[in-house]
Amino acid sequence: MRRVVNYFYAHPNLTLLLLLLLPMAWLVIFYLGSLATLLVQSFYTIDDFTWQVIPEFSTYSYQELLSPANFDIITRTVLMAVSVTIASAIVAFPLAYYMARFASPRMKGILYLGVMLPLWSSYLVRVYAWKLILANEGIVTWAANTLGLGGVLDWILGLPVIGGASLSFSFLGMFAVFVYIWLPYMVLPINAALERVPRSLIEASADLGGRPNLTFRKVILPLAFPGVVAGSIFTFSLTLGDYIIPSIIGDSSRFIGSAVQLYQGTAGNLPLAAAFTVVPIVIMGVYLLFARRLGAFDAL
Repeated sequence: MRRVVNYFYAHPNLTLLLLLLLPMAWLVIFYLGSLATLLVQSFYTIDDFTWQVIPEFSTYSYQELLSPANFDIITRTVLMAVSVTIASAIVAFPLAYYMARFASPRMKGILYLGVMLPLWSSYLVRVYAWKLILANEGIVTWAANTLGLGGVLDWILGLPVIGGASLSFSFLGMFAVFVYIWLPYMVLPINAALERVPRSLIEASADLGGRPNLTFRKVILPLAFPGVVAGSIFTFSLTLGDYIIPSIIGDSSRFIGSAVQLYQGTAGNLPLAAAFTVVPIVIMGVYLLFARRLGAFDAL
């Protein structure tokens, strides 16, 4: 045994290779292998009569993505992901800033608990709870009517695109649920980035005559921005691929996740489902390259 230990000690590269062999094999075979299989199947075609998958090279599935119906699905999903990311950053930054700069240790622990607590419950339970909250019989409608704001709520629900029969059957309600579900993934990276901002820089800015708003814009915000980008990786990607919230909240409009579920399951069009799956992979690949240049990985 001592000889074996001495041998591995004298060959650190071999030791590292053996340590990484199992996780790398798992990654290559089950993750990258499945993605490669998915990419290959996206170039297959479907027999129009038997609906059998024909393993012949074809770009028909990608041509189908450019059809008006499918392109609307992609556009709708991307716009929702962008809007959820922006709203999450706007909501999360003040909370993360207070946690990092002003909260006492006790209050900081309470706020951390409040941010993390929703993640301890079931994802489906939270989504269905919001469906009840946003329904016509829910607390939001009751509160609006009690405060005499029922007309304002009806006006909002009557708006094109974002409105609907109720908040639980509208894009506005879906947007609110998305922001609630993914908000912790934005708060934590921003808070981590703000914690790393040296207080000496803030004091130096004040000594040089910088007002608080100027210090925030010129010192704190640029240094914390990689944390915002890091949080946006989570909120953007999770919204881009989610299919549960659009199937429970909102109308019957499809998103990429629900389209993949439909084409892979009910319709049985596996090549088109695979082509739809490639879309968020490509979008996130470009987005990660952009985020890396902004230093987002250092804030994770």
